[in-house]
Amino acid sequence: MKVSRMVLKNLFNFQSVDVLLAERVFLIGANASGKSNLLDVFRLVHDIAKTGGGLQRAVSTRGGLSSIRYFTAPKSSPVELEIHLTDSAAKIPNFKYAIGLKQTKNHPVSLVYERVWKDNHLLIDRPDKEDKQDALRLTQTYLEQISMNAAFREIAHFFGAALYLHIVPQLLRHPEASLNPSVSENAFGRTFLKQLAETPAKTRQVRLNKIEQGLRITVPQFKRLIYIEDETNTPHLEAVYESWEQKRVSLRENRFSDGTLRLVGLFWSLLESESLLLLEEPELSINGRIVKEFGPLIYRLQSPRQVILSTHSWDLLSDNGIAGEEVLLLTPTINGTQVELVSSIKEVRQLLEAGLSIADAALSRTQPPALNQQSLFQ
Repeated sequence: MKVSRMVLKNLFNFQSVDVLLAERVFLIGANASGKSNLLDVFRLVHDIAKTGGGLQRAVSTRGGLSSIRYFTAPKSSPVELEIHLTDSAAKIPNFKYAIGLKQTKNHPVSLVYERVWKDNHLLIDRPDKEDKQDALRLTQTYLEQISMNAAFREIAHFFGAALYLHIVPQLLRHPEASLNPSVSENAFGRTFLKQLAETPAKTRQVRLNKIEQGLRITVPQFKRLIYIEDETNTPHLEAVYESWEQKRVSLRENRFSDGTLRLVGLFWSLLESESLLLLEEPELSINGRIVKEFGPLIYRLQSPRQVILSTHSWDLLSDNGIAGEEVLLLTPTINGTQVELVSSIKEVRQLLEAGLSIADAALSRTQPPALNQQSLFQ
């Protein structure tokens, strides 16, 4: 299953968005255009659907409804999103999930509506009779309630299993420095080693063997990647390097380079599961020649999962295998950020048809216009 279409109204940077999504999606745009926020749309639904999550917590951890509402939208305007989910072989969505959110006098977040379709048949249409009799019911989605989502639990599992990754090497090296140690998920790498420890030993070793093969190609003098536990049962990764003197040196993860840590996290996430994978600028701290291989790597390893990633990287987007239908261009306007497939832009499409890459044909459109007129400091 994959997200095939997304419709947004008054959410984050987006006043109105309606776009189709491929199995591989590359988000490009200027700084502050909303790439991270577009990824956060999926994280928001994930936080609603996941075990221990829910609508109230998902919104409150983002600062409340006022923080996720489009900044010029009236307070009376609902925040709305609709996501279509489609099997690879299907031509119509298997499921559609839609919610509208508002703030009321008594509740910081309440449902304006919640609707679920399966094979174009409307399963859920809230508020229903019970909701109208008890407004407190509208502070929870059916998506988050096991007792209410039996007919569409498949999409609750899909959203709940989505994985966001943006490894911050300092947090992986020093997990005790995290400002929020109660966070259990691995978005920024703090719990990455714990995640390895909780993976069955055989599965963990198979994945580490594959990661080891990749690191031998990308990291000079690298030989082996080993999972170990110290005397306090704390998990560690250990890398074995062979120096020019043919002496072997072993280093634990707190001495890995930023690029090596991010590569390990990227490789692991691509191997980990079949769930939706959200990647934030995976090229950071990594040599450009390696980044050029990310597109083909994701293509080889992603099936059957969907991967959505944000990037500024010329190297990544210079891969001619990336099609215009796989790239969303985010452009800030006076009416919020516009989101469009680059294949829908006539000039870009013509350049792609002439054999140019996305980097050549579209990346210049992400540059702030003022940079062409003056230097940063005068």
